[in-house]
Amino acid sequence: MGRIIAVANQKGGVGKTTTAINLSSCLAAKGQKVLAIDMDPQGNMTSGLSVDKDEVEYTVYDLLIGETDVEQVICREVFENLDVLPTNIDLSGAEIELLDADNKQFILRDKISQIRDNYDFVIIDCPPSLSMLTINALTTADTVLVPIQCEYYALEGLSQLMKTIELVQTRLNETLKMEGVVFTMYDARTNLSLQVVENVKDNLNQTIYKTIIPRNIRLAEAPSHGLPINHYDPRSTGSESYMMLADEVINRENEII
Repeated sequence: MGRIIAVANQKGGVGKTTTAINLSSCLAAKGQKVLAIDMDPQGNMTSGLSVDKDEVEYTVYDLLIGETDVEQVICREVFENLDVLPTNIDLSGAEIELLDADNKQFILRDKISQIRDNYDFVIIDCPPSLSMLTINALTTADTVLVPIQCEYYALEGLSQLMKTIELVQTRLNETLKMEGVVFTMYDARTNLSLQVVENVKDNLNQTIYKTIIPRNIRLAEAPSHGLPINHYDPRSTGSESYMMLADEVINRENEII
């Protein structure tokens, strides 16, 4: 049964989609069969994995409103071992259309349950908000991975995300667990990055991944080429870091409590 990880943080600009894209790709590069699900209406995960979000016939939006089945939405083998459930701006209308739907919090879970056994990992990129789309991702997921930017306001909003996760655990998905926190945009030249890491470690009673993702110009360039970092520049520090994170994620499978 595939392990489903939601990559979530309602604070924008923290490297959430970058992490979702590159973790998916690096897991696939390590021989894991991966499904990447784009739940953010911006569709950046979709385009960052070489899928033209405006040319696909079906998207997650069509899946959620019941216009198609999950098999028709999947873009297969966009890279070796990596399939994508694409999204575009149409998904922004799903919130309103789902207002009167039965069990609207569980639509994605019920669809993905049909295919999760086909994958080792399912990685969900959540929107940067605590919306019904995010709730759908959290009811589907086994664990939540939270990217935190190494900047002054790193903890801002994190407590609200934790409360939301606890609410989902209590009311909707009692098996949901914290995958852990991963630090992004780390700048070794500044004391601030180090202080943020130490501050979060002191204040957050959560698993923190050893791998820290650095600020890296190649990481910033890769999305404009529609490529994950391990395909755009496999020798970059960004690629090496996400490969290390993928190793940690694989090895943590039996450690999550």
